[in-house]
Amino acid sequence: MTVIETLLATAVLAAIPVMLAATGEAIGQRSGLLNLGVEGVMLLGAFVGFVVVEAGAGVAVGLTLGAITGAAVGAGFGLAATRMSANQIVLGLGVAVAGQGATGYFFRERFGSSQPLLDASMSRPFAAYGDIPVIGPAVLEQRWFVYVAWLLVTVVGAWMRFGRPGLMLRAAGESPFATEAAGVDVNQVRMLAAVIGQALVGLGGAALALVEVGFFAPGMTVGVGFIAIAIAMAGRQRPLRIALLAIVFGLLRGSGTAIQLTDFNVQTEFLEILPYAGVLVLVVLMGR
Repeated sequence: MTVIETLLATAVLAAIPVMLAATGEAIGQRSGLLNLGVEGVMLLGAFVGFVVVEAGAGVAVGLTLGAITGAAVGAGFGLAATRMSANQIVLGLGVAVAGQGATGYFFRERFGSSQPLLDASMSRPFAAYGDIPVIGPAVLEQRWFVYVAWLLVTVVGAWMRFGRPGLMLRAAGESPFATEAAGVDVNQVRMLAAVIGQALVGLGGAALALVEVGFFAPGMTVGVGFIAIAIAMAGRQRPLRIALLAIVFGLLRGSGTAIQLTDFNVQTEFLEILPYAGVLVLVVLMGR
């Protein structure tokens, strides 16, 4: 592949975990919940999915269990935030710290100092069309889950914007008292949003480990969860905008790989910080 094709292919793949996580967080934010523990939920989803696949299960099973793990955390978060009126900021930070600590501990208990890699292969349904210049390697040679993720985000976007559940989400977030007066249980809506939203976050974490990189390492999200929160806010909880911002993040992340294939002598540290700095600048500009 050429440098441009490598950049685009890496960008499309790298956008998937943060796009799923940001979309999931957007569901919660739309209902009036703010979970700063996205980082921890992603790590939990990644760890559970990795352990299951490493033990011999299929990638689809690992992705599903990663989503279920996120849903379970979301149920706990929603219950504490709605029924127990816990402080959402403190609760979210606790989830982030607990997720990072728990996954690091259990990873060392299970694997010690070794770093196992997955050899699970994933089908590429459109690989036969990969000879098309640029778009072939970048879009048509991706693993099957990349297309599933885009379809899922599209469905969620339509669900949030056009369906009655989407209307109830917006009402619960924007006018909770009027919504209660109309006979809708706001806490129940927020509980559902927390479960569905964090299921997507857990799925994003599992996708990071199983689809993008093929391994798990303690703390492997390295701030992607917080980037997802920022993207959800900057995208104003709209999945289409979130997807576009995720692609920008993927492009910036993929640029490091592309630059390394050229003769440019660029410090590795600069390449590592580039996607985070770039997205933060974009978030600030969009928030003005």
